[in-house]
Amino acid sequence: MASQETNVHAVEHWTRTDNWSFWSFGLGMLLENYIFSMATFATGWVTMPKSLQSLLLAWAPIWLVIGIAVAGPLADRIGRKNTFYTTMSLYGIGAIGIVFSQTYVLILLFLALLLFAAGGEMNTIMAASHEMMPHKHRSKAMMLELNFINLGGVIIAIVTLFSASQQIAFQRGMIAVTLLAVLIVMFLARRNTPESIPWLEKRGYHERAQAEIDRFYGREEYEARRLAARTATTAAKQAPSTSRRVGIPLKLFVTITTSFAGAAGFGLMTYVLGPNYFPNFKSEIVLIATGTGLISGFLGFWADRLSRKKLLLLGYGGSVALTIVIWLTLGAWSKNLALFWILLILLNLFVNIGYLTEDTLKGEVWPTQSRGTYTAFVRFVSIGLYVATIYITQSFSLNAYTLFNILIWVIGLAGAIAWYVRGVETGQGASLDTASGESFFPDH
Repeated sequence: MASQETNVHAVEHWTRTDNWSFWSFGLGMLLENYIFSMATFATGWVTMPKSLQSLLLAWAPIWLVIGIAVAGPLADRIGRKNTFYTTMSLYGIGAIGIVFSQTYVLILLFLALLLFAAGGEMNTIMAASHEMMPHKHRSKAMMLELNFINLGGVIIAIVTLFSASQQIAFQRGMIAVTLLAVLIVMFLARRNTPESIPWLEKRGYHERAQAEIDRFYGREEYEARRLAARTATTAAKQAPSTSRRVGIPLKLFVTITTSFAGAAGFGLMTYVLGPNYFPNFKSEIVLIATGTGLISGFLGFWADRLSRKKLLLLGYGGSVALTIVIWLTLGAWSKNLALFWILLILLNLFVNIGYLTEDTLKGEVWPTQSRGTYTAFVRFVSIGLYVATIYITQSFSLNAYTLFNILIWVIGLAGAIAWYVRGVETGQGASLDTASGESFFPDH
């Protein structure tokens, strides 16, 4: 079996189409965080009371989840590629509009448009990437694409730092121009990528699926991909840990708890901590947190070899431990900014491992026909709960705020433990059919 799989992998290639798909998905991830981070910096664009600052911070996840709720079912109905063109159109309108936003109402309006598009964009990428990337690079591609989220945070932090001494209109313009430049490159990439072949086949569009295969991959290459995935699936059926049935309730529990912790734990420390407790270091906190994530995200190069179950446990277990350390040393780091930066870096190493792993997991465990919808549901619930935490914590002391973060990460750890004990291994070269359970349980 091992020699057979090696031979299959030898003829399964990374093609020019995969290059275009990878950059298309990666840049889409970059824009999602770039736009999400924009709400934090927008609090300084106009004068407003603190209560309205909280609304603006909540505005980002609110419109993100609305975009998610719409785009998930839409991508399952009209296809991944058509949904991408819809979100890119909204990006363009929002980017131009934000340049001319000089009032609180206009900032909210165009941020809402951008965030709606960002929510739908990322959700569709999380479904499409698993379906389109070659089997032996599936996990690696997904995690490295997700790492563009960290790059988006780094870019907007750098843009705002360098334009901080300029007029607010200039800062808004710089942010919008950067967004439009990335959008143009992303549009060119998407013109050279196919519709998801598995989605087309599940919807019964077999002639169109074959036409897309012939145009973008070639029959021989795509058959090699099918054979590689089938070989991995056949091997997985022999192992009890990968052939057991995992029900929808367990999948929902694991993906919602880990996704909520990833959003609220990282968001509370990075996006809410800055505006509320360290208002003079907004850009620096985002830059250091996302920069740490960006560097640690290169772990994705080994994602196809590593255990997804163990990485999930490591990420959330480490995040719990580091947050406890931060709480125990509160009196020291609150008076020593250098110590705060050290702890923030160490925390974000574990946070990013958990984040990349859970984001990869929550797109791969669902059946193809409803992958967009289930992924959207998980993200809708988890980010919706994160919105609630913004208001719950806005009057917390620094001590209570840190304790609350510990609770958030414990919730995520509970999901990671549940998957480690009862879930299936979706890493270490597992096929998408194994991860979703489709090849074992057609009615799943």
